[in-house]
Amino acid sequence: MNKNYALKIFLLLSGIFIIGWLLLNDSTYQSTDDHASHNDTHADEEYTKGPQGGRLLQEEGFALEITLFEKGVPPEFHLYSYYENELVNPAEVNVSIKLRRLDGQVDEFSFTPQSNFLRGDGIVTEPHSFDVSVHARYQDKDYKWEYPNYEGRVQIEPAIADESGIRVETAQAATIKKVINFTGQVQIDPDRISEVRARFPGVVKKIYKELGDTVKRGDVLARIQSNESLQNYEVIAPINGVIVQRDIQNGETTSQAPLFVITDLTKLWAELDIFSKDIRHVRTGQQASLSTLDGAHYEGNIAWLSPMLSHASQSIQARVIIDNAAGEFRPGQYIRGAVTIADIPVELAVRKSAIQSFRDFQVVFARINDTYEVRMLELGQADSQWVEVRAGLKPGTEYVVDNSFLIKADIEKSGASHDH
Repeated sequence: MNKNYALKIFLLLSGIFIIGWLLLNDSTYQSTDDHASHNDTHADEEYTKGPQGGRLLQEEGFALEITLFEKGVPPEFHLYSYYENELVNPAEVNVSIKLRRLDGQVDEFSFTPQSNFLRGDGIVTEPHSFDVSVHARYQDKDYKWEYPNYEGRVQIEPAIADESGIRVETAQAATIKKVINFTGQVQIDPDRISEVRARFPGVVKKIYKELGDTVKRGDVLARIQSNESLQNYEVIAPINGVIVQRDIQNGETTSQAPLFVITDLTKLWAELDIFSKDIRHVRTGQQASLSTLDGAHYEGNIAWLSPMLSHASQSIQARVIIDNAAGEFRPGQYIRGAVTIADIPVELAVRKSAIQSFRDFQVVFARINDTYEVRMLELGQADSQWVEVRAGLKPGTEYVVDNSFLIKADIEKSGASHDH
């Protein structure tokens, strides 16, 4: 009994070994290309895969496997042909493929034999989202297939897009601003400071304005009795402004010191520190964008550059005159300044706010009718608003600039993307 049991075990193990060996050496399923391949499609779409892991198209004993090869090269088609489950000499097969993209562009590919596969004659550009038409000819017989192959694509009704705040703009030329950032401080314009003194020595009888009061030219600030004539006279504000200093009390005798200091704060100076490495890039007339730590902003121009270099910091000062009628800026505030040192026109740019990450790419989402589709971009120079597009987007394409993250989320939710 024990011998019979041992014999059965031996025969079972031998059978398993033989079956495994046959499967590993079956020419039909043995991989003839050790490179990874992928097929771009909806994650929920079912299709037959071939021995190379690509999409397998079959008809009457003939089969064509479509793979996309991109190991060390830009994406290109590699096709494998089979007849009755046997690999076919690629020189015996003629194939052409057409890719119809969402915007109407059609990409056509022909193929040449190479090793044991057919190699496409062009790059399959991103996104890999298109309707595919395949025409193959083998042994004087034609085979045709069509199928959708979408990624990064989603359809949203216009009313829903409007409610979601999805807004588009047209991709076009723009000007990229090259800037250098500086820091500095808000200062009072010395020409807008007035020190008000008593015309004649005397005694202060009445004070009409207090520290911090806003006054107009001609307003009465105080009444003083002259020591010589014993007549009262009025101290008048010589300019519009704010009283920033008051050195006067009722009953006191005046002196040569200012009674009031009035400052006109409607125009201020932003003094930016320009260090030696940047001095050669900065000149008068250049645009300067100013901002304070509490969020105030101002767009102006450099009005003056100091001819003197600070010994301690090895910097010069660049002055921007601030129109401060709204009172957003105060003397003494620290300030940041972005000075535009060059305007660079580019043929195509998109809003910086439109850029999203998708797989390993920086992308925007194009809108064609009510369908949104990813566009993988090659980007260039950028500023705070615009990013140059060097490849990946056609001029005149509508793309999402507001709430593009909603499109990305919808695509990821629907599974309309793949992992390269």
